[in-house]
Amino acid sequence: MTTLILKTAATYLMPLILLFSVFMLLRGHYLPGGGFIGGLIASIALVVYGYANRIDRIKQFIRFHPGILIPLGVSFSAMAAILPLFFNQPLMTGLWLSGSYPIIGNIGTALLFDIGVYFVVVGATLTVIFSIAEENMKN
Repeated sequence: MTTLILKTAATYLMPLILLFSVFMLLRGHYLPGGGFIGGLIASIALVVYGYANRIDRIKQFIRFHPGILIPLGVSFSAMAAILPLFFNQPLMTGLWLSGSYPIIGNIGTALLFDIGVYFVVVGATLTVIFSIAEENMKN
C-alpha cells in the first residue's frame, strides 16, 4: 500500500532524478560520475516510481523490456573500443571530436563507452527488479 504523498512525490521527482542521472553520465569523463553511477540513479528513479504506482505503470512508461538495453549498451561500449582501429590507432585508444560543446564538453569514445555502461546498468537492474516484482505478484 502506498500513500498519496509517495505517489505524488514519485511522479514529480522521477523526471528530475532522470535528468540528474544524465548529468552524472555526462560529467563522468571529467569528474566522478559516469555511466555506472548515472545508470544506478536512473534505475532508482524508475524503481521508486514503480513502487509508488505499481510495476505495471513503470512498464507502460518505458514501453519495452529493459533487457533490450543490455546488448545495446554492450554494443556501444564495444564500438568505443573498436572505433580507433578504423583510424589506425591501437584498440581502446581515446578519440575526441575537435572543439568543445556547451554543457557536454568534449565528445569522444569515452562518452560512447559511458553511454554503453549506462544502458547496461539500467537494463540489468530493471530486469532484476521486474523479475523479483513479478515473482512476488504470483505469491
